[in-house]
Amino acid sequence: MDRIFQTLATELNVQLPQIVASVALLDEGATVPFISRYRKEVTGGMDDGQLRQLEERLRYLREMEDRRSTILKSIEEQGKLTDELKGQIMLADSKNRLEDLYLPYKQKRRTKGQIAIEAGIEPLADALLADPNLNPESEANNYIDVEKGFADVKAVLDGAKFILMERFAENADLIQQLRDFLWQEATLSVRVVKGKENEAAKFQDYFEHDEPLNKVPSHRALAILRGRNEGFLGANLVTGDPEDKLTPSPCEGMVAGFYDIEFKSRAADKWLAEVVKWTWRVKLLTSLENELISRIRESAEDEAIKVFATNLKDLLMAAPAGHKATIGLDPGLRTGVKVAVVDATGKVMDHGVMYPTPPQNQITQSKAALKVLCEKHNVGLIAIGNGTGSRETDRVVAEFLKENPSLKVQKIVVSEAGASVYSASELAAKEFPDLDVTIRGAISIARRLQDPLAELVKIDPKAIGVGQYQHDVSQTALARSLDAVVEDCVNAVGVDLNTASAPLLTRVSGLNSTIASNIVAFREENGAYKSRTDLKKVPRLGGKTFEQAAGFLKISNGKNPLDASSVHPESYDVVKQIAANAQKDVKSIIGDGAFLHAVNASEFVSDQVGLPTIKDILVELEKPGRDPRPEFITAEFKEGVEEIKDLRDDMILEGVVTNVTAFGAFVDVGVHQDGLVHISMMSDKFIDDPREVVKAGDVVKVKVMEVDAPRKRIALSMRMGDNATDYQAEKATPRGERKPRQSTARQHTSQPQGQTQNSSMAALFAQAQKKKSKRL
Repeated sequence: MDRIFQTLATELNVQLPQIVASVALLDEGATVPFISRYRKEVTGGMDDGQLRQLEERLRYLREMEDRRSTILKSIEEQGKLTDELKGQIMLADSKNRLEDLYLPYKQKRRTKGQIAIEAGIEPLADALLADPNLNPESEANNYIDVEKGFADVKAVLDGAKFILMERFAENADLIQQLRDFLWQEATLSVRVVKGKENEAAKFQDYFEHDEPLNKVPSHRALAILRGRNEGFLGANLVTGDPEDKLTPSPCEGMVAGFYDIEFKSRAADKWLAEVVKWTWRVKLLTSLENELISRIRESAEDEAIKVFATNLKDLLMAAPAGHKATIGLDPGLRTGVKVAVVDATGKVMDHGVMYPTPPQNQITQSKAALKVLCEKHNVGLIAIGNGTGSRETDRVVAEFLKENPSLKVQKIVVSEAGASVYSASELAAKEFPDLDVTIRGAISIARRLQDPLAELVKIDPKAIGVGQYQHDVSQTALARSLDAVVEDCVNAVGVDLNTASAPLLTRVSGLNSTIASNIVAFREENGAYKSRTDLKKVPRLGGKTFEQAAGFLKISNGKNPLDASSVHPESYDVVKQIAANAQKDVKSIIGDGAFLHAVNASEFVSDQVGLPTIKDILVELEKPGRDPRPEFITAEFKEGVEEIKDLRDDMILEGVVTNVTAFGAFVDVGVHQDGLVHISMMSDKFIDDPREVVKAGDVVKVKVMEVDAPRKRIALSMRMGDNATDYQAEKATPRGERKPRQSTARQHTSQPQGQTQNSSMAALFAQAQKKKSKRL
């Protein structure tokens, strides 16, 4: 355990006591939101990002320690655990290194090398390796044994070859050298599978693609691997010219050099050269190639998961439109527009269907219906889903609002990603058992405008559609990461105990679905909660759960004014003391910035409450229950631009960022197909990450650079000085002839410098021998 703590302290750049304390809290069942907000003294102020990283790495390191123990036990039971080997295993700092060391001792089926050893051929293999002057054929005659399956010289020499091949291929230090060399010097060479060019059209960018292995960005790696998995692309590692199939790999020279094998035209040199070649090509190449391609896949998956998590956080933390009665419109054409009205708290008040879109075009009737609903329910917002029929519906609503300015209603187009998933879910069926799934979708659209966080938590994060190759990554790791994001967002904002749904409460620190349901059931049976302490009456909500959850559950207009804040009940006495010292009551100091700024926080530090908590309390009291989300703004789509065919080069539009990836941002400009702003066209200055400029949900101004209607691709720029003519001319220019610009600054254009290729095996061996001491 000490090893794990020290590793974590080094990786996170924090003190060892901080790690020990944080791990202890996690092991006791404390959540990251609770620890980061209410246990700053214990952790030394570690934030939620550090704690999430700690949580993930702790899981990995503990798994590695378990594997280390298993390996040590296995080798010890075989009677082969030396002090040197044990030391190497104890120092192994990765799972790969552990498995490399364990490889020679791993229980496996009988190999050709083992069969040869059992037949007594190992001394021949050792002799030829030690003295290449020996004649292999002459020496092999002494080991012929028909009964053991080695009836002639060839069979004996093959047996000796397999013995050395397996020995070489199980040497942990050699494997690590080769692995490091390939990672630094190999090229990922991708080619289309012959005969599948037409089927593989969507992967045409990779039909003949070569790139340094360690420079492949995550989105390209996942695209290539998807093409390979679908049988359209082949991907291999090469250490020279991808088209040169004859020149020996420098890795063969590394194998030779590692065992001091030289080529001097001695009797056994040719045979040893064959052993080396077979060791690399048969035993090591495929396994290392698979491992390193898996490495870029894992790295790409990690990046893709981070992209998804960041976009999800931006979406969940989007500005709420507020507590206003809202009409939700789920657009459609033939089936009409589904309508739902919810009050300021999200309760369904009315629902139905209208037909303002083709083919019915009942525009007058639809406007009349909208007017009745707006006046009847005092509607302040109209949320329009951005699916099929959205722009047609939006146009009718715009005309309606223009004709009825006295209503003072605002319309907003809302992403309906995931609404259909929610509509057909068990949760929606339980919430609205008597309503059609299409009406449930309209309800969700209305509610997600009022409060995106409260509504989107009801949907599986993977269904919200803000990921990058989300179906190609580890679904377990993705779910774990997204769940953490949802938990952090919900607890950062806090939850109104008297209006929150069970799905929202489930995401609160310390709560699960059972307790969340019990909280709602208790509220429905006994009326609104008057105090946080009422939670202790909820079935199955014990003291530990109360400690974890109470600070994130808020009560407006309750018995205790502190219940509306993020001050934890365990600190209420501190607030009372601060007020008492000033001869004030608690309610009077809440919001009194001048008084709170004058308080000397250190005066209230005790063994139970430290200075960081006191400071947090004072900040919270100044603006109790403040919402960390931004102010609500919305985009205005350009009139007359409703389909991709309406777009024109250099057209300037307003849009909403729907997704941010490693290579750019997708923007909804109101034509049912998001356009892409490449990272090179997001800013006039160089940027490494699109998130330096935008995040999901931002309203941005863009210019149309190119429209490819057949492929449904729209190229956009956020640099208003760009023009479509120059963009298209540059795109048509062969890559090597293009003028340098920001986008090329992030591309690796040089080929790997690797070892010089030699056609002669003798030269290759000599080179390896000469440079052996300089290897990785």
